[in-house]
Amino acid sequence: MIGNDVIDIAQSRTDSNWQRKGFIERLFTDTEQATINSHDNPEIMIWVLWSMKEAAYKIYNRETDLRAFIPLRLICSNITENKSGFTGRVECAGKTYFTETYFNGKMIHTVALTTKNGFDNIKELPGHKVFKNSKGHPFAYIPGYTLPQPVSRSHHGKYQKSVIHPQYKKYTV
Repeated sequence: MIGNDVIDIAQSRTDSNWQRKGFIERLFTDTEQATINSHDNPEIMIWVLWSMKEAAYKIYNRETDLRAFIPLRLICSNITENKSGFTGRVECAGKTYFTETYFNGKMIHTVALTTKNGFDNIKELPGHKVFKNSKGHPFAYIPGYTLPQPVSRSHHGKYQKSVIHPQYKKYTV
């Protein structure tokens, strides 16, 4: 399974006052708050963690069909910063999701998978028409596949990302 999330940094500064009382406590565990507070750029770390949670939640929702606002149950850990972004893990209800986050100064884009390997196989789907099934899960018709394929779609501000993992070929709408 695959999930993704994108955050437009400029838009987040307009839409969210992350410094207001209770904002961080409502969304992040004590350990995540410590990660935010110890980072050189707390604002960016807030959105990295939020993006990780959102990307993992999209898989969790697809697996369980449960829709809920559960940011404190999506627990980020093993966060490592590298030259292009971050890697990490998100756990929720006994499930583990692995994440890679790309940050270019203007946008944060996180992809989550149910396996640690496979990030090299992720394909972005520019221009594909994405539709949702009756459960609200996104799919797209991809050349070379008979059935519509599960995709993850995210948009925020001026950024939009739809991604697919070719490993997941046998899936029905």
